[in-house]
Amino acid sequence: MDRRPLGRSELVIEPLVLGGNVFGWTVDEETGFSILDAYLDHGFTAIDTANVYGKGKSETLIGNWLKARGNRERVHVFTKVGGEMTPDKKGLSAAYIREAVEESLKRLQTDYIDLYQSHRPDPDTPHEETLEAYDHLVQAGKVRVIGSSNFTPTMIREALETAVIKSLTRYESEQPLYNLYERDTFDGELQELAIEEGIGIIPYFSLAAGFLTGKYRSAEDFGKSPRGARMDKYLNEKGMRILAALDEVSAAHEATPAEVALAWLVAQPGITAPIASATSLDQLESLAKGVSLKLTNEELSRLTAAGK
Repeated sequence: MDRRPLGRSELVIEPLVLGGNVFGWTVDEETGFSILDAYLDHGFTAIDTANVYGKGKSETLIGNWLKARGNRERVHVFTKVGGEMTPDKKGLSAAYIREAVEESLKRLQTDYIDLYQSHRPDPDTPHEETLEAYDHLVQAGKVRVIGSSNFTPTMIREALETAVIKSLTRYESEQPLYNLYERDTFDGELQELAIEEGIGIIPYFSLAAGFLTGKYRSAEDFGKSPRGARMDKYLNEKGMRILAALDEVSAAHEATPAEVALAWLVAQPGITAPIASATSLDQLESLAKGVSLKLTNEELSRLTAAGK
């Protein structure tokens, strides 16, 4: 299986990161354990979560699984800090990072985090303060690598420059919103920066909250899942054009639209691994098939053109 480095760090992962946002929300512990077991059985290792997912429930479920299976050394645990847990627990100040990391470590039942990420920008805290806090965690062995999420190219450049000037740990990855439908955030400047600086890109909403699975083709389909209410913005000429292209390519490979959408994403320059969540073993099987599916250059071009 193809494995890719996360930025310039020694952390190397497979081309799929399992999204933990559903754990403790639409996925209970028993189902979550079975999905995590199957994920590892497929040879994948990276699991992404955040302290705010379920206000700690996602980290707790993952931590319970790690303890029950005794397999911490086989897993790459990614989590985030910065989102609002409570009105006084948010942001990227040094004081809050020091507090939040201990709470995440406790919930995850581990003594280190493989990738600790700034969940979103904090305009009230300078990069230097945040990076100094992370640097202390890296030096203490509590964090291996740090990354950002939802940062603009300008913010990433500023943070990289600060890390160089102050000799601090730098961001090795970025989590942008990116999929076949929503491409403005990554295409262009961020993609160029990622390639130029060796920043790992692990996009979220890889399947556009489920739209790219093909199961939402009219307003009548919105009731098919809790995410159905988000689909209205995709049901337009562009969305229908993308679904049509996905249907054509899927038929040629005996694959699902979701599998083809993931295959397209993995093939894009600068992408390390997409984040995708599963609420069942069948969905996990489909994710695994998608990131290993190889599309032709003509098929990739057809899909790219459909999303413009």
